[in-house]
Amino acid sequence: MTRLSSDDYLTHLRSESARFREVIAACDPAARVPACPDWDASDLLWHLATVQRWWASVLTARPTQPEDVPPPRPSTYGELLAAYDEWSASLSQVLDGADPRDEAWNWSDDHTVGFILRRQAHEALVHRVDAEQTAGVASELDAVLASDGVLECLDVMYGGCPPWGQWAPGDDLVRVDATDTGASYWVRFGTFSGTDPESGKTYADEEDFHVVDAPDDPDVEPDVVVDGTAAALDLWLWSRAGDDDVSVAGDPGVLERFRAIVGSPIN
Repeated sequence: MTRLSSDDYLTHLRSESARFREVIAACDPAARVPACPDWDASDLLWHLATVQRWWASVLTARPTQPEDVPPPRPSTYGELLAAYDEWSASLSQVLDGADPRDEAWNWSDDHTVGFILRRQAHEALVHRVDAEQTAGVASELDAVLASDGVLECLDVMYGGCPPWGQWAPGDDLVRVDATDTGASYWVRFGTFSGTDPESGKTYADEEDFHVVDAPDDPDVEPDVVVDGTAAALDLWLWSRAGDDDVSVAGDPGVLERFRAIVGSPIN
């Protein structure tokens, strides 16, 4: 479960953001985004622009949370591109030289610059893929970044537990194997309970999973194995690709439950 270095994350954030810009600039603004059919290319551009603007403001204001005042959306595609250029550069600049251990507000329980840096590298990667799919082009994903993206998706986006909740582990296990990097990630099903203090919504024994260490007993076998290249797995988990490049084997019922969780939208 080794993460990349902060320098590597920043390098990937810059390269993925630049590739996104290159592809989206050549898109028809009205072209639909396959993974987000309610969006066209201009919506996708505005989304990543405002995401990078927001996290630049969070990092600038650290450790306090800044007020979120949405900016007015430009009326032309050229103005959208100019806003993206400004805010993407701002995010890159504020991260350059920032200590990843510094405290910084974010929605996770890891209130550090490092969490934001990692999250934004993967945010840029996923939306670069969105831009390419919108344009009908493709380029490779870095295998090491994608492998870390598999872990982040499983561990943070689907497997996190807020401080107000409780998680009770169950018995069923799934192992996700990246065939090109050699990384293996184990997840254990369990149940989540708690009451969200902001919304007041109560969750009672709802099924989810957590990333866990590999069992100490080498004879323990997972109930399901999902494998593929790191890129194929990352795109599959983010619903940017289908099943063609991913192999699954094991208990059909456990697999169905796993698919139900990773197939749900990420907020």
